[in-house]
Amino acid sequence: MDLAYCDPLTQLPNRALCNDRLDQAIAAAERNETPVAVLLMDLDHFKYVNDTLGHPIGDRILCAVTARLEEVLKRRTDTVARLGGDEFAIVLPGDDAIAAEGVAKAILQSLEMPIIPEGHHLDIRASIGIAVYPQHGRERSVLLRHADVAMYAAKRNRLGYVLWNDTHDEYSRERLVVMNDLRRAIEHEELRLVYQPRMAIQGPCELHAEALVRWQHPVRGLVAPSEFIPFAEQTGNIRAVTQWVLARVIAQCANWRRDGLPMNVSINISAHDLMDTELPDRFAALLQSHGCAAKWITLEVTESAILDDPAHGIRSLERLSALGCRLAIDDYGTGYSSLAYLRRLPVHELKLDKSLIVGMRANASEALIVRSTIDLAHNLGLSVVAEGVEDEATLESLRSLGCDVIQGFLLSRPLEAGELVSWVADSAWSRAMRKRTSLRQAVPSKRAARRGR
Repeated sequence: MDLAYCDPLTQLPNRALCNDRLDQAIAAAERNETPVAVLLMDLDHFKYVNDTLGHPIGDRILCAVTARLEEVLKRRTDTVARLGGDEFAIVLPGDDAIAAEGVAKAILQSLEMPIIPEGHHLDIRASIGIAVYPQHGRERSVLLRHADVAMYAAKRNRLGYVLWNDTHDEYSRERLVVMNDLRRAIEHEELRLVYQPRMAIQGPCELHAEALVRWQHPVRGLVAPSEFIPFAEQTGNIRAVTQWVLARVIAQCANWRRDGLPMNVSINISAHDLMDTELPDRFAALLQSHGCAAKWITLEVTESAILDDPAHGIRSLERLSALGCRLAIDDYGTGYSSLAYLRRLPVHELKLDKSLIVGMRANASEALIVRSTIDLAHNLGLSVVAEGVEDEATLESLRSLGCDVIQGFLLSRPLEAGELVSWVADSAWSRAMRKRTSLRQAVPSKRAARRGR
């Protein structure tokens, strides 16, 4: 292959040759009235691998991924190309949408087996976007753009692969409308907060709740965070949202404490917040102005937020930890899910994602993952919180596995600030504590069992 058209690392066609072959495939498809499928694939959180293990390991992973792609795509007419970094393109002449989805599934399945470069056991995940000539576009630039948008939809929603459709254009238009409305929402106090209680099933019986933001839109009604937070992150408006949430929650926590309610509150911060060098100083100023102790506040950040830029993320967490607040990894189990990097982080708590908890009773492998994660987290000195607990059987299972804290509809739905006070005053917390005591008597904790040995 001509070196001008070859990727030097993987020996695959590069972007220039991929474009040329796609143009040829489109021209042939137009003559023969046949389809052409284009797949764009991106490795999830690959930057984390390069930053933590080094570029030589990253290069070996790219070569291993290349080998697996070539095992799946054996037709001489197919093109597998490396566009740069961890992005690959696949051109499938003659394939329609159904065939292309079958190829995407086969690719994702081929990546399920761990890659083990130099003894590092790595689970590699990818996101794939698919566009098909002529239904999704007749020009190379249009097909590639649509495949790219579909790929990011797959990544954003953790779907593995997504086939382009017209709703993605509607999604883009809707995003502009939502963003304009969100700017007004912050200015006109349309955002509001609710608090979901948590209960310790081991350790101190402290009052704790997670603050959750909602948007009361004057026309759309109540808008869930999943419908506006991603947009806010993509446009930079998340900084204003987070500042609003921090100010209101810190003030509320301080007020509860002054009124004699010893409440601790968790607040979510995003990847964009973590990259904001001014966040620790603004957080410290809010604590001081409202007379709120840092130890009453837990800041929750997703593992993917840290993986986006580990070096910067760790520095920000260290500055926040130095102020005296608690730090938690949220949604654990939805990204690379490796506890190894947690040793580098000044965090105190690990929150198991609801998807792990929901599946643990019906799936033995899910239960094993939960058990192993709890044990490893405890070995690292972290407490473990289980989200999405909705029934007594799940609570008992988690208790037997040594989980420290639970959160979910079994305890309560998210409550307004006044409702939370009434919930505590109405002995709901006392009933939960009595329930916890009965469970302790029925199911000895793992830690107690260890002490008895």
